[in-house]
Amino acid sequence: MAVSEKNILNRLYFIAGCMFIFGIAVVFKLLSIQFLQGEKYKALATERVVKDVVIPANRGNVYSVNGNLLATSIPKYDIRFDAVTPSAKTFEKYIKSLSDSLAKYTGESSRKFEKQLRYARANRNRYYLLARDIGYSDYIRIRNFPLLSLGAFKGGLIVEQSTKREHPMGGIAQRTIGYERVDDQGNVTRPGIDGAFGVRYLRGVDGHRKKQQIGKGQWKPLSDANEIEPKDGYDVYTTIDVNIQDIAHHSLLEQLEKYKADHGCVVVMETETGEIRAISNLGRNKNGHYYERLNYAVGETHESGSTFKLMALAAAFEDKVADTSDVIDTEKGVISFYGKKVRDSKRGGYGKISVSEAFEVSSNTGIVKVIDKGYREQPSKFVDRLYEMNLDQDLGLPIIGEPAPIIPDPRIKNGRWSGIALQWMAYGYGVSFTPLQTLAFYNAIANDGVMVKPRFLKEVRAFDKVIEPFEKEVVNKSVCSKETIAKLQILLKNVVEKDHGTGHRLYSKHFSMAGKTGTCQKDYRDKEKLNYISSFAGYFPADNPKYSCIVVIHEPEKGIGYYGADVSGPVFKRVAQKIYTDTPLIDEILSLEVNVAEVDEAYDGFYETAQTYKTIMPNLIGMPAMDAMVLLENMQVDVKVKLEGNGIVKSQSVIKNKKLKSNQTVVLKAS
Repeated sequence: MAVSEKNILNRLYFIAGCMFIFGIAVVFKLLSIQFLQGEKYKALATERVVKDVVIPANRGNVYSVNGNLLATSIPKYDIRFDAVTPSAKTFEKYIKSLSDSLAKYTGESSRKFEKQLRYARANRNRYYLLARDIGYSDYIRIRNFPLLSLGAFKGGLIVEQSTKREHPMGGIAQRTIGYERVDDQGNVTRPGIDGAFGVRYLRGVDGHRKKQQIGKGQWKPLSDANEIEPKDGYDVYTTIDVNIQDIAHHSLLEQLEKYKADHGCVVVMETETGEIRAISNLGRNKNGHYYERLNYAVGETHESGSTFKLMALAAAFEDKVADTSDVIDTEKGVISFYGKKVRDSKRGGYGKISVSEAFEVSSNTGIVKVIDKGYREQPSKFVDRLYEMNLDQDLGLPIIGEPAPIIPDPRIKNGRWSGIALQWMAYGYGVSFTPLQTLAFYNAIANDGVMVKPRFLKEVRAFDKVIEPFEKEVVNKSVCSKETIAKLQILLKNVVEKDHGTGHRLYSKHFSMAGKTGTCQKDYRDKEKLNYISSFAGYFPADNPKYSCIVVIHEPEKGIGYYGADVSGPVFKRVAQKIYTDTPLIDEILSLEVNVAEVDEAYDGFYETAQTYKTIMPNLIGMPAMDAMVLLENMQVDVKVKLEGNGIVKSQSVIKNKKLKSNQTVVLKAS
């Protein structure tokens, strides 16, 4: 019995000891949590109840060179109601008037809103949605409704702000201006100007505010104001001219629809400065509609075809292996190299012609013979000359997606060289450039040899203060000698002006143009997929050029047409003609000694512009006053025309290229 009692007593001691040790461990753990890990758990608890929320800054606006808004960030608001926050007395005092205000705002019944608000309070809904994705004026209106006007802590007002990027000009030049693109993983990218200059100028500095958790996945601002207010981004002024952009866009669209082409682009650049005045990139969707699908002008390389013949002859003239007066035999329009044939578009060829004529008629056999004779023993010399003209370099554009040019080189392993590479390069096969890279070279010829970098930005501003101006950047002070430049300028002018030139149908006696047609086979290795690329590159006026321009159209429908002169050339002429007749370039026409009939024909350009762009103020200076009045009265916008004087219009109160407003008064002064 004594032994049994002793065992029981020992067990009790053991249990008591264990409980004592356990108690010490619990006390130690509590002390550890309180004193050693207290801050950690306090922070964790706070994090779960209160969090710091980023308030995105408004991105800066993007403007055209003449101040038209191209892209802007519009603030949007969601208004919610914390139905628990207001006291019972306050809730009952304002519930009816709040319901009336909501009913008046939405057009629904006040009884419905009162019932929903009471239901929200009964169910302790602290995140009841009142309005979603509304603009600033509606936000101000709603936050001043009864009860909500008391703010977050007395009235239960919850405001959530976001921004959306909008393009007032619609889809025109959207790929270049830029937009926001979100992939399946939620990653945001911004192509175009918006992306290229976003971090440095447009983005701004984000703000911060504290939010408190009020329910599962629901957060309420701790105060009506932000702890750190966001700082808006700077405004960017581009080089885009909206009137020229509109002309380029619609001229390209019309031709794409006519030839049922897959896609195309047009770029207009100011010759001296490299400022891009217009850039349009249109691709066809499965329904046959065209839209800004990809930035083809910047990001798509393709074999150049006959537009490269200008580069080939520039090299030949510089190295003095050929001259414009040299005579070459095009034979019967077909020559062969290693069993591969080079053909002219004219059956039977052109016989014996000069190098100048070979360029004007775009003879493949003629130009190939020139380059083969001059460089067959030293093909690397030809390639080196192309390098010296910067043709192997990309343009270093800030807009992402520009690929490097492709030029075969016999000295580079896997350099795309073959036994016929030299001859094929001569007429634009095997070499690849983007439209903008090709235009940069043609612009250099127009600019007396000075190659300038294409530029999309004019300046960055904060309100009216210029933060950073952008100046002309010279890529190459002289792509070739003045002697060669002069020869090339004559060749390009003759393509349009000579009766036999491939661009002769573009000729106008009222304004001059210079350029080169291009027709290139695409997918030529697979005859079933064979398509064409039609192009025209050049500048205008032919003497003292103001603008250079390139038009590239891919895959015009088979059977309708595919030559560059027929498909792309008319877009170039339309753009040049409308710019001539809607800008001071018309002075070149009016300053000529022409007869009345010719002046009348020149005026047709004014009418054509006004009838095509019926919301844009045309340039009426120099027109008969009565004709100008009729033109304005037939615009799409109702404008009031006031005429002071008679005769020829000397001034207009609304400058050209500005968008007209309804009921706007336009004063014309004539004498």
